[in-house]
Amino acid sequence: MKIAFAASECAPWVRTGGLGEVVGSLSREIAALGHEVSVYLPYYRQVRERIPEKKYLIRSLTIPFPYYSRFAAILDGGSDSGVQTCFVDCPELFDREFLYGAAGGEYRDNWERYGLFCRAVLEASKQLGVPDLFHIHDWQAALLPVYLRVLYYFDSLLRNVGTVLTIHNAGYQGLFPPQTVERLLFPWDIFTMDRVEYYDQFNFLKGGIVYSDRLTTVSPRYAQEIQTSEFGEGLEGVLQKRAADLTGILNGVDYSNWNPASDGNIAAHYTPANLAGKAECRRDLLHAFGADLVRDSTAVLGITSRLTTQKGIDLLEQIADSLMQEDVVLCALGAGELYYENLLRSMAARFPGRALIRIMYDEALAHKVEAGSDIFLMPSRYEPCGLSQFHSMRYGTVPVVRATGGLEDTVQEWDPASHTGTGFKFPGYRPEDFLAAIQRALSLFRDRNAWQTLMRNGMAQDYSWPRSAAEYVEVYERVARARS
Repeated sequence: MKIAFAASECAPWVRTGGLGEVVGSLSREIAALGHEVSVYLPYYRQVRERIPEKKYLIRSLTIPFPYYSRFAAILDGGSDSGVQTCFVDCPELFDREFLYGAAGGEYRDNWERYGLFCRAVLEASKQLGVPDLFHIHDWQAALLPVYLRVLYYFDSLLRNVGTVLTIHNAGYQGLFPPQTVERLLFPWDIFTMDRVEYYDQFNFLKGGIVYSDRLTTVSPRYAQEIQTSEFGEGLEGVLQKRAADLTGILNGVDYSNWNPASDGNIAAHYTPANLAGKAECRRDLLHAFGADLVRDSTAVLGITSRLTTQKGIDLLEQIADSLMQEDVVLCALGAGELYYENLLRSMAARFPGRALIRIMYDEALAHKVEAGSDIFLMPSRYEPCGLSQFHSMRYGTVPVVRATGGLEDTVQEWDPASHTGTGFKFPGYRPEDFLAAIQRALSLFRDRNAWQTLMRNGMAQDYSWPRSAAEYVEVYERVARARS
């Protein structure tokens, strides 16, 4: 099959979190299964800094708006591992300091930026090769099937092309004023509660949900959760209507990049058979965070996270006083919303030398946190899939997670009787449950033999991409059969 991915992020070109990593890895795995794969991505300033020379596939596409037109080019990003990358170049929309918006909020013209992106992908495919299926990702690309089934309905080249929308995080939907309908040249009859209207706003993600042939999300549990009022972010009704077309497929992880036996970012390599190098990684991590005098018996707790409401940083702050009475050191790395950055800064001020905080994101330092920590904390309010728990288990770092979404699917509670399990989980969203899970982990940490068994249990897990990629291909084939 010929598959075209459309997404706002894709590693290695640009990524802010799991979306970019997944699109980059999954596209390569689909190509490895023998399919012809292309990826369309905006030509952001961050991409231009990596690839300054423009190689044109299409020099100019005209994208109409009500009283003006924009002109976009399609650039050749090269072919790697069987995946052709194509960049949508429109400098006035994408050549900006940030991807989605500055610290004060999202760019007000994101409706135009990603509306143009979706339409440019459709127009480009007519010249570069019409795919059998578009695989689109999150709200930034979710207008593509709306365009396809509304404005391009009578286009003989495109009308039989299938669409699959993957919802990586239902909390981000792309909400804009009602006049966005006419700004993007749609007819007003799509602005109804059973199409794109959401509390008198134009909802990009809802449009994608309604108009796509099939829907996927990034773990089986999250597919169930987003059909409930607790996790559906207001879209649970439309998702319930599409339940028969919704599949939860667990994300994979790229073990070529996350492997303690070969990771170039960490101080020493180690394997399940020889864990000696992990102690050196622990010392290196503590040195990087400015804490060299930490006893071997003190547990090092690690966090790498976007600092947002989703990630449960408020739970950490609520248990800080009790947690710091334990024999622990916390190494936290992340950046995001100012409120949560300040919560961590206040912890560092209250517990100097114990709560070690870096308000930033650094890829190499994130690898050091995974390799050097004893315990990794993920108290998420919700977690569609999560990737850090995969990394932690592979590095012999025991995850303590809230039992939600992909965390519930992938972390098995330690059973002291059978010595099975890969970590510790807590239900609900209560600070006392989070603290209790950490304390269970700390209690086992003092039993070195049992702790090493738990470490090796996690390191033995295999969440690589081939199995998940095969499930995506099954979804593609269902769409292709329905559209043939």
